[in-house]
Amino acid sequence: MNFNVSSELCYKAFSDSTLILNIHALRATNQMVTEEKIMIDPFIKLEEFSSNNQSTRFMRLEVKQGAVFKINYQATISTSYQFIDQYMAQANVEVGHLDANVIQYLFPSRYCQSDKLQRLAINQFGKIENVYLKVLAISDWIYNHVEYLSGSTDSQTSAFDTITERAGVCRDFAHLGIALCRALCIPARYFTGYAFQLVPQDFHACFEAYIGGNWILFDATRLVPLNGLVKIANGRDAADTAVASIFGSTVCTSVAVTCNVIGNDFIPFYYDNVNFNGISYQ
Repeated sequence: MNFNVSSELCYKAFSDSTLILNIHALRATNQMVTEEKIMIDPFIKLEEFSSNNQSTRFMRLEVKQGAVFKINYQATISTSYQFIDQYMAQANVEVGHLDANVIQYLFPSRYCQSDKLQRLAINQFGKIENVYLKVLAISDWIYNHVEYLSGSTDSQTSAFDTITERAGVCRDFAHLGIALCRALCIPARYFTGYAFQLVPQDFHACFEAYIGGNWILFDATRLVPLNGLVKIANGRDAADTAVASIFGSTVCTSVAVTCNVIGNDFIPFYYDNVNFNGISYQ
């Protein structure tokens, strides 16, 4: 599928500050950035760089006290994905056979305290043998037991908080899904990106579970079609994939995000009780 995406972030600096932004669409074998541009008004010099694995793309800006500025990113993206039959993903990859770059997604992290949720995970999902259906059950359970409530959480809210409060937004749903997977020895990672048909438009978060050698996408919010996502980054949790990390006293005054499909042939895909295929952007 082809998408046009954009994001516009406005800031006001109350002190000299450094901003590290993560809004570029990912460049990968299954996601091609065919065109993009970044504009800063008024002009501020920026530095673009990638993470150690050369996937996540960042930009760094140095701003002076009193600066009021706007950052606009626009891109045209071509994505591809594959359907994974659930019967091809019945067995988990044993920890002893995991690739080194997958192992990090087994451990508890800042927002995903899987060690604190192990009893719940085992009691609720431990008897499901098919690993794909187990993660699908986790996603369904979150949807049915956690209320999606805008403004109910903040940047400090963790998976353990969400299971206690039973309310959250997309990042909280993703963190809880990740934590429950890891509690069952299923590697899981955070996914952030642009989302087609999300209302209101914003950056969106969901999670991927490593099943049968594939990273399979799950969205416990059910707010968007799974084939309508443009990936920005993966990480252990939101701390690794923050849209903006600010060092200094600078505040964001507004955010506007868009994600539109190009053409009229888009057929939305969701998981349901009939279609047992998984979708992978690996």
